Amino acid sequence: MQSSVIETLTGAAVIAIAAVFLFFAYNSTDAGGTSGYDLTIDFDRVDGLARGADVRLSGIKVGSVTGQELDKETYVARITITVDPAVDLPEDTSAKITSEGLLGGAYVSLTPGGSEEMLVAGDEIQFAQGSVDLIGLVSQAVFSAGGSDSE
Repeated sequence: MQSSVIETLTGAAVIAIAAVFLFFAYNSTDAGGTSGYDLTIDFDRVDGLARGADVRLSGIKVGSVTGQELDKETYVARITITVDPAVDLPEDTSAKITSEGLLGGAYVSLTPGGSEEMLVAGDEIQFAQGSVDLIGLVSQAVFSAGGSDSE
């Protein structure tokens, strides 16, 4: 009887610790719904950008990518982002997909413009620069470096 009580208490402690870890992971990864206003951006390519990726302004996270779809008429990637409601963005804000490094993930970097008018929910950011194909650039540099000895 004594070992049964100890096993029950040990099992309850393990479940409680697992619940604390799950709660911490859920809160630290922003897995819960993001609040803010939605904006759309059309990019020619979004290589490496995943749903849930950061949206940053001056290196500070101000939102996240909440959706991706292909526009079947223009064949561009339409990205939906959610931006913190405390951040007002001018209507001439530009967006580009940037990498955190050679092996890092991609995120959307916003650069505010100087307009007096602000973007509102449902607006589209007009000025966008898609992701750069790093592997293509590296291979182009490697293969072009060795091809100039035809004298």
